[in-house]
Amino acid sequence: MPSELMIPAVATVVIVAIAAPADLKEIRDGLARMEQAIDAIAIEVERLSEGQRFTTRLLAEEGREAAQIPPAIREG
Repeated sequence: MPSELMIPAVATVVIVAIAAPADLKEIRDGLARMEQAIDAIAIEVERLSEGQRFTTRLLAEEGREAAQIPPAIREG
């Protein structure tokens, strides 16, 4: 594990070890909300990615079709 990732993990363990049981419930609830938010963001990123792939495919097809049109017709 890279050293920059070890410090937060150690700090998290210390915080959890010191926290009272009521605080642990708040921490768990907060982590659950954070997990739900991250899942929602991941879904939205996937939707954006799919839209970008679709647009890229359309533009590529349009470019191929334009290349097949004879220059005289394209310019006129």
